[in-house]
This record gives sequence, structure tokens and C-alpha cells, in this order.
Amino acid sequence: MTSEVGRLRTVVLHRPGAELRRLTPRNNDELLFDGVPWVARAQEEHDAFAGALTERGVEVLYVDRLLAEVLDVPAAREQLVAAAVDDPRIGATLQHACVDHLSGLASTDLAAALIGGLAHDELPGARGLAWELMGQGDFVVRPLPNLLFTRDSSVWVGDQVAITSLAMPARHRESTITGAIYQHHPRFGGPQRLYDPSLEHLEGGDVLALAPGVLAVGVGERTTAGGAERLARRVFARGLAHTVLVVPIAQERATMHLDTIATMVDVDAMVMYPAVADTLVAWTVRAGADLPDDDDTVDLQVSGPAPFLTAASAAMGIDRLRLIDTGLDPVTAEREQWDDGNNTLALGPRLAVAYERNTVTNKALEAAGIEVVAIAGDQLGSGRGGPRCMSCPVVRDPLPA
Repeated sequence: MTSEVGRLRTVVLHRPGAELRRLTPRNNDELLFDGVPWVARAQEEHDAFAGALTERGVEVLYVDRLLAEVLDVPAAREQLVAAAVDDPRIGATLQHACVDHLSGLASTDLAAALIGGLAHDELPGARGLAWELMGQGDFVVRPLPNLLFTRDSSVWVGDQVAITSLAMPARHRESTITGAIYQHHPRFGGPQRLYDPSLEHLEGGDVLALAPGVLAVGVGERTTAGGAERLARRVFARGLAHTVLVVPIAQERATMHLDTIATMVDVDAMVMYPAVADTLVAWTVRAGADLPDDDDTVDLQVSGPAPFLTAASAAMGIDRLRLIDTGLDPVTAEREQWDDGNNTLALGPRLAVAYERNTVTNKALEAAGIEVVAIAGDQLGSGRGGPRCMSCPVVRDPLPA
């Protein structure tokens, strides 16, 4: 993957399911949702999203199907069951009961349990102090409602995959599932790993491939400066990039990732939240003259800060990175930012998927020559994520030289 806008060929999605039905007003904050979604409608919206992709020639792969196939591999099954019960809340007795139950499930049922979670009253033969003290609605294995946002747990740079280190405890197991799929599923053949969940926090929503050889990495609520530095060293050592722009973003819910405030919609154009367009800055990071054999000891040259648009244009080798001028008043801008108006998924140059409700932003995109594939997202957006968040591109065509 060398750009955000090369023709999209293959993408990984997760159709929301039972894990969203686990959300209640009592637990939705802990599980990182801003509301309790209407699951049937969320599924309809997601099916329409996937349909819009397939109609335009994009191959859609689904996480639950890939996972069920991977669970036929004994090593993957053992690894994922162990990860599911690696929780200090439940104690050794309940852990053993849970392992026995999960290990005996058919692969499809096990995939459903790993994603949808396992509640106190759903575990036959359970015993132990932790189980006795749990409420009936408490989870022995927590559900993964944020698996919907497949962008965050992995990101492809060139032909290598970064299995990311997710910051929020509610999401840690997502990377375990993603990593097992890439390692064990024959479709992927164990690609070379660029990053690992044991490293500093780094999430895929903060990584944008601005152009071949140029990455932008947001540092804020979810990705740390240490994660950005580690990724920079590794892409330089492996010849996957020559410049990384490190972009501080506000540590707020509405701007949790870089792709919540800015996404590429053409080879030289970006849609961006107007409130940050004039204040966003970047540090430019490049490798030193000599590249050692060790990925993590590359010397880094850091300059800046400079205005983001200036630094990005220079790194991309273009006169100017066009900013789509939404022309929004501050109130409308804030509303459409909250509704993921800037979180678009490019299917190719000048072709992007966006939520239909962001009517003003979508009109501005169309006026700038960007064809908008508008999809419903009233229920999907309750976890604060748009079309880019809900998709992990695996294969894109390279841009013409």
C-alpha cells in the first residue's frame, strides 16, 4: 500500500453483529460507544456500504469468516483462546472453565464467542470465586464492538503489515485476532510484520499514506510519539518510506485519530476539518545517512514544526496540497466533524465514500471534482467512525509514475 487513493482492490470489513447487542447504557462508555445502536439498522447500513464497494469492483473480505477459517489451525485456536481469557478479573478457576468451554466449540461458534463475548450466565460448568461474585450480565470474555473499525488494528505499508498496539483496554484483543488472521490464513500467507502489539501505542486511524514514500502519523489520544518514532525507524530501515510527518492532534473524542480530521480524496487533495486547517503542524522526520541492519536503531533527523500543508506538499514533491474548502460556518463544521464528515474512504482518485448526512461537506467535495458515494451511517456512527475507519485496505493499485 503506497497511497490512500490508488484504485482499491481488496478490503477487510467487519459486519456488526452480536457484539453490538451487548452494548447497554451501563457499559457503552467503557466499550467506547457514544450510544446504544439499533443493531439491525446498523447491519443494513453496513451491508449497503459493502455493496457500494463490490459494485465498484472492490473485493470485500469479512473478519468473522476469516477468523472462523483460521480457528481450524490448532496453533491459532490455542493462541486466541488464551488471549480471550488473559484477564486478571476472572481468576485461575474461571479461566480454566472458560478455556475448556471455548476449546470445545466449533470454529464458527468460537469465532462468534471471541467477537461477541461470553457472559456470566452463558458459561456451562463455571465455578470459582470470581464467577460467584459476578453479576449475571457481567462478561467473562468481553465483546469487541469496535472490531467494526477494522482500520485501527492493522495498516499495510507497501507489502508489509503493521499489527498495531491499540491504546484502549476495550480494544486490545482486536490486534490479537487481526494478527492471527494475517499469520495463519492462506489468503495472506504470513506477510512480513512491520509492527507488533507489544510495542508503543500506534493505531491505524492515525496513519495516512499521503503519497508513495510519504506517511503522516497523528499523535494524540491513541498514538504516542514513541509509536510514531518506532514506525518511522522501521519504514526507513525497510525502504518503505523516505519521510514521515508527525502531526500532533487534540486529545479529544471528536479528534481521536488523524483520519477523523483529514483524509485524502485525490493524489493532491485532502478534505479537512476547517477549525484545524490553519493551525495543524507537522514535524518532518527522515532517516540519517547510514541505515543500520537493526530496524530500531535508525538515526532520525527531525525538523519543524511547520504548517502541515506546507510540510506535506514539500514531502510529496508537489507545489501545493489542495485543501477542499468546505466553506462551512463554525457550527455546521463542528456538527459534520462530529458526524465523521472528514473521514472518507477513497476508492480511487477523485472517488470517495462518505456518510450521506454530511450534506454540506459532500457538496463541497463534489464542487471540487470529487465523486461522492454517499452511504447511510446513522447507527454505524455511534462508535465515532466513518467509512475510512470501517475499512482496512489490503490491496490498492499503485499510482501512475
